[in-house]
Amino acid sequence: MTNETLYVENGISRKKMARRALVGSTFGTIIEFYDFFLYATASAVVFPKLFFPNSDPFIATMLSFATLATGFLARPIGAAIFGHFGDRIGRKKALIYTLWLMGISSTVMGLLPSFSTVGIWAPIMLIILRILQGIGVGGEWAGSILLSMEWGDRKKKGFAASVPNAGVGAGMLLSSATVGLCISLTGDTFYVWGWRIPFICSLLLLIVGVMIRTKISETPEFKRVTDGDQIAKAPILEVFKLYPKQVLYVGMVKFSQHVPNAIFATFMITYVTNNFHIGSGYMVNVIAIGSMQSMFTISLFGYLSDKVGIKRMYIVGIIAALIWAFPYIGLINTGKPILILLATIIIFFLHDIQAGSQPALVAQAFPARLRYSGVSLGYQLGAVFSGGIAPMVCAYLIHTTGTLYSVAVYIVLSLVIGFVGTILLKNYSGTESSTIEKENILEPMGSNVNA
Repeated sequence: MTNETLYVENGISRKKMARRALVGSTFGTIIEFYDFFLYATASAVVFPKLFFPNSDPFIATMLSFATLATGFLARPIGAAIFGHFGDRIGRKKALIYTLWLMGISSTVMGLLPSFSTVGIWAPIMLIILRILQGIGVGGEWAGSILLSMEWGDRKKKGFAASVPNAGVGAGMLLSSATVGLCISLTGDTFYVWGWRIPFICSLLLLIVGVMIRTKISETPEFKRVTDGDQIAKAPILEVFKLYPKQVLYVGMVKFSQHVPNAIFATFMITYVTNNFHIGSGYMVNVIAIGSMQSMFTISLFGYLSDKVGIKRMYIVGIIAALIWAFPYIGLINTGKPILILLATIIIFFLHDIQAGSQPALVAQAFPARLRYSGVSLGYQLGAVFSGGIAPMVCAYLIHTTGTLYSVAVYIVLSLVIGFVGTILLKNYSGTESSTIEKENILEPMGSNVNA
């Protein structure tokens, strides 16, 4: 009996369940990253004025970006928590929990009083909710790509894993478009109550997402782990004991994709609006256009990675971004809206080469029994030191050097780190866990640059 004719317990064919898993994991990712990027946009547009109003503009911006970074600091905690449950009780259940955590914390965020109402308690409550957001998204990303990839065709892992990652772009689009629409509709009252609408809408998205994910069965690969009595007692400890280098390399891989993303999707909104005669609404719409493009190009490059090689495609993305780093900054620095739009669209496209091939690349770095924990930890630890602090680093660089080109140097350094991590990362997806662990993963088995 072939994989395509296998039936799960409720009588649905594997092929149909694979489609359902693809839709469910992608829609859930859209919701989670809608919430996460919504905060990122608000940290550049809203929070400096409403939650840190007594500071000078530079300090207020740094404090707002610091709360953004707090969410990234919490992501490894979420990776550890949900990685543990994902490798012990299953991908599906862990992902339902992440949805609830993210949706509720985002909705409450939209109900928070501002600094003018409750004083210092306003930013404190904001930080607490941001930590909960970080914990939720820390467990979401790995689970969503595994749910899709482990249900999908073994010859199309790159594409199956990339579609939920395209949901990240869709979440960014949805958050940017919603904020842009609210700015247009509420006008001068946006900073009074209009900014709350996108956050409160998270509750509706949460309900839909949970309904979709509850209809998905556990993945065949996880079932094989449970059937073979290979469930790890302490997945996090085993990952650090057996695969410490893989965790490190996955974190390095994250740098080349996430630092540029955090810069063009978050930091540049603040920089452009503060230094040129361009409104925040325009910059939010620019990000929305780039995100719309990513909804298609991420999956396109995931599909192409199955043809030319997942690791090879990722390296192409790094080199392309390396070439564009200084021209991108040069176009932004002109202060001309049309050139800023052009620069952003191109960097989104080049970023998507990496974003399309990255999910399968890092997922194949660990065997199925420890995959959720390994991918989550490596990816989210990398996120802390890459995208998590990137806006603050950029603000500091410009404040001290006086030139935006210092940001281009920062982008180049992140790409070099990602390149080294990609070269060193091994593929253990086709090897039995027991074999790897006996050899203490000194030599890769079945690793392939084109896998």
